[in-house]
Amino acid sequence: MITTYHLNVNELSLELLNSIKAAFKDKNIEITVMEAQDDTEYLLSTEANKAHLTQSMEQVNNGAATTMTVEEMQQKYGK
Repeated sequence: MITTYHLNVNELSLELLNSIKAAFKDKNIEITVMEAQDDTEYLLSTEANKAHLTQSMEQVNNGAATTMTVEEMQQKYGK
């Protein structure tokens, strides 16, 4: 089983540790702690993503974007 926790360091608590202990019982586990990457930073990390996002923002700003409800998307593209 793999579980990923996304939280602020201030949310670390004994309750969290106890829930991890309960979930994994007597198993050996590995804990890696790293600073979360900012979503915007990640999305702009490659030139291809940056160009795509810039083009999409221009379409929105120029009124060329299409809006639809979730139901319309499901009908058009499937569930």
